[in-house]
Amino acid sequence: MNGMYQMSLPLGQAENTLQGVAHNYDSAELGTFKDNLRAPIHRWFKYPAGYSYKFVNASFDLFGAAPGDWVYDPFLGTGTTLVAAKQAGVNAYGVEAHSFVHWVADVKLYWEFDFNRLNQQLDTALTACRAAVNRQIDLVDLDGIFPELVYKCYHPTDLAVLYLIREFIQNEVEDEHARDLLKLALTDTLRGAASAGTGWPYIAPRKNQEKVLKDALTVFQKTVRQMYDDLQAVRARNPLPCEIHNVLGDSRNRQGFLDNKPVSLALTSPPYLNNYDYADRTRLETYFWGITRTWKDITEQFRDKLMVAATTQIVRNHYDVETALSRKIEVASPQVYRALQDSVLQLAERRLLKGGKKDYDLMVALYFNDIFQVLKETHRVLKPGGHFCLVLGDSAPYGVHIQTEEMIGRLGLGIGFSQYDYHELRRRGDKWKENPQRHRVPLREGIVILTK
Repeated sequence: MNGMYQMSLPLGQAENTLQGVAHNYDSAELGTFKDNLRAPIHRWFKYPAGYSYKFVNASFDLFGAAPGDWVYDPFLGTGTTLVAAKQAGVNAYGVEAHSFVHWVADVKLYWEFDFNRLNQQLDTALTACRAAVNRQIDLVDLDGIFPELVYKCYHPTDLAVLYLIREFIQNEVEDEHARDLLKLALTDTLRGAASAGTGWPYIAPRKNQEKVLKDALTVFQKTVRQMYDDLQAVRARNPLPCEIHNVLGDSRNRQGFLDNKPVSLALTSPPYLNNYDYADRTRLETYFWGITRTWKDITEQFRDKLMVAATTQIVRNHYDVETALSRKIEVASPQVYRALQDSVLQLAERRLLKGGKKDYDLMVALYFNDIFQVLKETHRVLKPGGHFCLVLGDSAPYGVHIQTEEMIGRLGLGIGFSQYDYHELRRRGDKWKENPQRHRVPLREGIVILTK
């Protein structure tokens, strides 16, 4: 399938033509975080927005990424691509705009410990931490320390324990890397020790819900020990030395550090066009650590720095819906521009008939403006013959079907990729089919493969 033939197809008929795609991408769960929950290092922070490490490994096998090669992930998240690359001895760059999520990836990527020393440090810290908690638990006053949401999520005793662990780590652990390891262990403990619902995508404390004591200290200690065992397991495999760069930045912009790096494979999962607020996903964690305290803090520190994928990121009076979709998209692909503009204007009408009047029209326009810039930059840094693999899901805001995978594939062709292929992984949205407020458009998740 070449670019001209693909462009002549009606919308929705892309197929994969690359040999080995179906064999390598044979699991419906490659686009989900499920596999990572059982995998060393990957499981250190539960981040359901991520994909499976098996997707990275399968892509390396399919496209022959090997030690000495360079791979690139423009939406790194909590580091799945770079962790898998480091385990395989493959050089890699990743870019992430969310500073807290970027920090999580940084901690997951540091394995250069003296393990005898680390074991002793952790033993000493856990013993001293337990003593400090037992000594201070009846004296601690939590009034005013946290935003209200945090109090709603925990039994008071568990929250006091979590706070005392936090203070011990920050004030008593001198070694930077050991301290970060313990901080991430405590971060991962926060949801496991909560009484409230803390699953994806949002925290849901219920009024008058009895708060169950979870024994936060024990949860924390088990997490620390598991992390130590994970580090030993990955180092025991003796991966080949490689360069791994976790960059805090914006993948919509030119990545100067890649100017002289011959990237052979890029792979990522951009935010889905489903109105999930990725800045809000870490509200509990950043509230607990004192990084943020309000919606404004989250907006200024995280939300404003992310590509648009949620209506919470939009200030409507900053845009004209008629011109919000970039004309650069029209130049690259008139067909995609017309299809997207039709959807934007249709959503502009539909929102006025809905109670929430959500800004889905502008969300769609700004989302594709952003993803267009990422596609251009990734095309620039790829070697001829290189591939860009994106795990994507389509969406249907207010029932208007946005064929995200088709639009991104065709935009890729307009930018200069020679072909695109699509491999469906699974159908989505069935669990919501009984919701009367839910649209009836069948959705799917799959992998777009762009070839330079």
